[in-house]
Amino acid sequence: VKRLRRLRSRRAREETGLALVEGIRLVAEALQTGASVETLVYAPELLSSEFALGLVEQQRSRGTPVLELGADAFRSIASREGPQGIAAVVRRRWAGLRELAERGGLCWVALDRPQDPGNVGSVLRSADAVGAGGVILVGDGTDPYDPAAVRSSTGAIFSVPVALAEASELAGWKRETGAALVGASGSAATDFTELRYPSPLVLLMGSEREGLSEDLLALCDELVRIPMVGRCDSLNLAVATAVVLYEVFRQHRARAV
Repeated sequence: VKRLRRLRSRRAREETGLALVEGIRLVAEALQTGASVETLVYAPELLSSEFALGLVEQQRSRGTPVLELGADAFRSIASREGPQGIAAVVRRRWAGLRELAERGGLCWVALDRPQDPGNVGSVLRSADAVGAGGVILVGDGTDPYDPAAVRSSTGAIFSVPVALAEASELAGWKRETGAALVGASGSAATDFTELRYPSPLVLLMGSEREGLSEDLLALCDELVRIPMVGRCDSLNLAVATAVVLYEVFRQHRARAV
C-alpha cells in the first residue's frame, strides 16, 4: 500500500517506471488498449459495477496479479474523491520519434514545456479525437502520467503515443521526415484559418506562461495566431490546441471529399 501511495509522486513514477491509474473507465481503457498492467487493485466494499467486477475476474483468470484491499486502504492510495474501488498499476510507455513517423496520422502535436498536467491530458484527448499520430513533449515539462493528466485524457494516454524530445532532437526529426512545423503565436501575422496546412505536419504549441521558446520559433516554417477580441490575452493551452487541431482536421476532410 505504501508503494502504491508513493506513485502519486512524480519522483516515484520516474524511479519505478510505473503509474497508478484509477477508476473504471481508465482501467478498462488501459486493459482494452493493451497497456502493460503490472497489478490490478480493487476494493470489494467500494466496487459495485458488474462490468468492473468482470474485469477483475477476467484479469485474475489471465494470471494478472490482483490485490484486494479494504475500503480505507484503497482510499489511502486514491488521488480522487469518492474512489470507485478499482485501480491498476501500469508501466509507463514512451514512443520514439521514429515510431511516430512510422505511425503517421493527421499530424503530430508538439508541446513546448507544458506545465499543467490537465492541459497535457486534454491535448491527448483532442489528438485522439482527430486521429493525430502522437504527441511530443519538448523540454522540461509535466508528467503525462500524473493522475490529473491521466484523468483529463479519459484514457487517450493509452491510445496516443507520447514521445519526449529536446528542441535539437525535434529539429533533426523535422529534417528527416520533411514535416512542416507550424507554430502558434499571439504575435503571428497569419490567422490560423487562413493557412493551408501541409502534410506531413507538426503543430507546435507553446508553454502556458511563456509561449514558444526562441529556439522553437526559429524552427517554425509558419506561425499562426488565434484571433481574440476580449480582454484576455491568451487561451488555455488545451483549448488553443484543440481549436487549431480541428481546423487542420476540417481542411483535411474538405480535401478528401
